[in-house]
Amino acid sequence: MKKINFKSLFFTTVLVASIYCCNNVNAQDKFPNILQEELNREFSVLKTQEIPAYYVAYRVDDLKSYDIASQFGALVQSTGNNVRVLTITIRVGSAQTDNFHSIRNTNGYSETYYNAVELPTEDNPEAIKNIVWKATNSAYQDAVAKYSKVKANISVKIAEEDLSPDFSPNAPNVFEEKSLNFESLMFNKKEWETRTKKYSSVFLKDSAIFYGMSSINYQITRKYFVSSDGDKVVQNTSACNVFIQGTIKAKDGMELPLYKSFFSYRPDHLPADNEMQKYSETVVDNLIALKNAPVANPFSGPALLSSEAAGVFFHEIFGHRVEGQRMKSENDAQTFKKKVGEQILPKSLNIYSNPLLKSYEGIDLNGYYSYDDQASKAENVSVVEKGILKNFLMSRTPINGFLKTNGHARAGIGLQVESRQSNLIVETSDPKTTEELRAELIRLAKEQKAEYGYLFQEVTGGFTTTGRYNPSAFNVTPTLVYRVYVDGRPDEIVRGVNLIGTPLSMFAQIDMAGGNKGVFNGTCGAESGSIPVSCCSPMVLVKVVETQKNVKSQERSYILPRPEENN
Repeated sequence: MKKINFKSLFFTTVLVASIYCCNNVNAQDKFPNILQEELNREFSVLKTQEIPAYYVAYRVDDLKSYDIASQFGALVQSTGNNVRVLTITIRVGSAQTDNFHSIRNTNGYSETYYNAVELPTEDNPEAIKNIVWKATNSAYQDAVAKYSKVKANISVKIAEEDLSPDFSPNAPNVFEEKSLNFESLMFNKKEWETRTKKYSSVFLKDSAIFYGMSSINYQITRKYFVSSDGDKVVQNTSACNVFIQGTIKAKDGMELPLYKSFFSYRPDHLPADNEMQKYSETVVDNLIALKNAPVANPFSGPALLSSEAAGVFFHEIFGHRVEGQRMKSENDAQTFKKKVGEQILPKSLNIYSNPLLKSYEGIDLNGYYSYDDQASKAENVSVVEKGILKNFLMSRTPINGFLKTNGHARAGIGLQVESRQSNLIVETSDPKTTEELRAELIRLAKEQKAEYGYLFQEVTGGFTTTGRYNPSAFNVTPTLVYRVYVDGRPDEIVRGVNLIGTPLSMFAQIDMAGGNKGVFNGTCGAESGSIPVSCCSPMVLVKVVETQKNVKSQERSYILPRPEENN
């Protein structure tokens, strides 16, 4: 199961020293050389073993972060953290067949590699090398054990459909950004404590709102990668995420969440205080409207997806299914593997995945990077051209017909890489206006003898299954949905809607696109952990969608009134 979650962006932290303890931008960064020296020493031994290692890589995330959160106008968290985590990759056997080879008949589940260890944040060579030495020894033993299982599995199974190697060659990359100047990335802790308290206090407006929070997470990361192939890549990233989120309870027990998120590379590039305050008040007004809204019944008919909703829609039903590495597994449904060169979308639609984009339509993109987590150069990949499938997102794990990486190997801290999305961009060569899309929605609803069509304005995320052991389906969770009536009545807000379906049938119903372009920044969770992604799309009209009722709590409404009602 793959999930995109635009709410769970925050890295759990504990309070330690200030992040400004290492702010000498001119100091030479000795850490990558320490890593390289130890890797060379370890590899010289491991490549001579009875089961030799043919590739070793060390990936380190040196993360400094702040987390501030307030509920109902009061501060509940204000912490800073500095952590340095090493992730080890060891491949034994050969590039044709190694320990990362998929083991068949595992009911759709694969063994997860988690060869990670925390390193000292001080550049003490002796301490670092001793920890790396011990962790590498353990990782090698795990690799040998897995390789034995792979060979046994291959020997008792039928021949595999995809006979491509497990690992593809790649010219080594050497790139090193300057050490971070933390003074230029300063974070005003007091200011954001005040701002989060102010934004969360608006949730006191209605007694049915039982959760109201505002939070900010600011991460500054220096990423290191060295390998036995000669890679040495050091790059910097920063990310700032603000969330304003609340949940209200309707009289029938249904819990209704809403939120607004903001992303930028630095806190001083976020929207102004008064703008965020207005968004907070809008969230509260929409929560109150949802509390009194009618519950939507299961529906089949036409729908408009706002640009933000369409971004999540394409991420879920399409993006995961063009991540090349998962198609290596015969447990995967491989929806699009044999459809290269075929028309899968209207001729007006083009889709590409470009991690090199820092912004789109003037908005910062969370999926930006220069080198992926295998030290391969990031590439702009044209996936769909004029509706025709052209390419997949590839790591150094090839599949038949796609034997080279295009810079889409990604992983969360401590996990092994897989091919994943970055900045997924959907564009149309025949853009319609919002008015034209609404008119076509009403025309389709009348044609289908429906009283209304749907407008999916906001979503909170979703999930998709791409394996063969469960239906290859998706579920997108809208939070703000409107009925658009064919008789001219005003749009009506409804609650309790889930957008469901299967990818090929849904793709066949996509009709046209246009209106305003939108960007939805978030994190996506899958086999290789949570990674930052962006989904960019215009508004999309779908001729037929299917919805089902959302889960409803069976708990009674709160017996006790909220405290202020007793005052």
